[in-house]
Amino acid sequence: MIEGVKQQKWWGWGEEGQAYSAEGKPKFAPFVKKMTGIDIHAPVKPVPNFEDLDVPVSILGDDLRGTLVGILGEQYVQTDDETRVVHTFGKGVRDLMRVRRGDLGRVPDVVVYPADEAQVAGVMDAVVEADGVVIPFGGGSNIVAALEAVPGESRAIVSVNLGRLNKVLEIDEQSGLARIQAGVFGPDMEEQLQARGWTMGHHPDSFVWSTLGGWIATRSSGMQSDKYGDIADITRGLRMVMPGQILELRPLPSTSSGPSVREMVLGSEGRLGIITEAWVNVHRIPEVREIQAYFFPDYYAGLRACEQVVHDGVGVMMARVSDAIETQYIMANGKESKSKVSKLANAGVKKLMEAKKWDLGQIAMSFIGFEGTANDVRYKKGLVAKIVKQHGGFGVGSGPGALYDQKKYDTPYLRDFMLDRGLVCDVSETTAPWKYAEALHRKTTKAFNDAMEEIGKIGVVFCHISHSYHSGACQYFTFVVNDDSETAEHSYDVAKRAIQQSFVDHHATVSHHHGVGEEHSPWMAEDISPAGVFIQRKLFDGVDPGGNLNPGKIVHDGEPGISSNSPDA
Repeated sequence: MIEGVKQQKWWGWGEEGQAYSAEGKPKFAPFVKKMTGIDIHAPVKPVPNFEDLDVPVSILGDDLRGTLVGILGEQYVQTDDETRVVHTFGKGVRDLMRVRRGDLGRVPDVVVYPADEAQVAGVMDAVVEADGVVIPFGGGSNIVAALEAVPGESRAIVSVNLGRLNKVLEIDEQSGLARIQAGVFGPDMEEQLQARGWTMGHHPDSFVWSTLGGWIATRSSGMQSDKYGDIADITRGLRMVMPGQILELRPLPSTSSGPSVREMVLGSEGRLGIITEAWVNVHRIPEVREIQAYFFPDYYAGLRACEQVVHDGVGVMMARVSDAIETQYIMANGKESKSKVSKLANAGVKKLMEAKKWDLGQIAMSFIGFEGTANDVRYKKGLVAKIVKQHGGFGVGSGPGALYDQKKYDTPYLRDFMLDRGLVCDVSETTAPWKYAEALHRKTTKAFNDAMEEIGKIGVVFCHISHSYHSGACQYFTFVVNDDSETAEHSYDVAKRAIQQSFVDHHATVSHHHGVGEEHSPWMAEDISPAGVFIQRKLFDGVDPGGNLNPGKIVHDGEPGISSNSPDA
């Protein structure tokens, strides 16, 4: 461990001692049992002991090691087994299944911790000169296999952790821009900004365990992107270390300087270099922040309401609607209220739904967020209330929204909790034009259920709309498969393949904000056309002819639905 650099546990999300708990949630166990057939109170398998792992020996040569130590110092060149294993994978369910069973694949040979851009450049040039492989680590939260080396890689693999580059360097208050080092984690960045009255407003689910550089490298999006934009909108300039040179893009509001180099770097996943800092849009902390909860008779009514909110130009901070099963999950995942007032309120909501003759098995819950001055928030809430009513819904106040705001970063811990109990749980997200949004949800849900029936597994899939745009929306699917067998990874592949193929078959993209890595790369030709893949290959090969920069990510030659690290490959 390096002082001041956070590190997740080797076998799951977050630090040791941090975990999801179903305690005080009496509806959660029945919900899981109903949907998957699993009793969450049954004994679970213990997490393996690290000492039982067979960690491959580092093949870092003495010459390269000596060079790296000369650049960084002995302390910041680490080859111990646990540090190397932590930096082998991201936190996708395939990563977690493999690391728990000791299938480590090609472990990095060394993890380095540069302190500044000059050291990053020194590391880059030394590794390329030695014909090694450089893989930027970010916060290690990636779930699309963008961190793992290509199987069978025989060259020395160097994982670069920028956790020491964690400062907000300057704020241009007149322009609303901040220059920030790429290795900073979300909470540390916001603490530094907010101490001076500013916020970037970017809050992905992985916020606690992801970095600014990782967000840029994967084209991340946050819960509040309806107001603040995706990271592609937020990032105005950057610096990136490349072999033998440093790319500098000044923070300009817009340019007409040929094909956008900024856009080439966004989403490049380490294939072009290592991002060391960025200029980003920042905003004054709003006077009022409020998240209101609403109910709709079904998911599609809520989806149409979100579309109208965007097209009417209301300007909300977030607009989220969950489908029927996800709504049931949200309700089951809440702690039991002991307040008489809350119980009466819940009974009143149910009575109102029954009076409206709603099918209670189809109701959809929505969270819509507002920020601004008190008058601005009041006005926007009024506009949204009218739209919600037009689509058959009604509001239930800010109480559920406040609870959502408090618990919004807890979701990733569920993956470990489910895996402990023999449930393979993961997510896939996409975006499509409004015209196709309803059909995409129906057909993707059907594709998953058909796939489960075909392999004889119990599974469940649910969805929410998470980000809205003028022309369409992101729909975020969560899927769970009951499979604790030795072939669980195959069941995962079948489920993931069905969902991803449905995306590209129904006018949607392979990923909205998780990136490509290896998990999504087999669908790239269907997503951006073979000519698009040709352009990407030429770009990567031109910048990195020796294949030293995180090779195998974004484009590779696997079959659709099978990454090169899949058991089917």
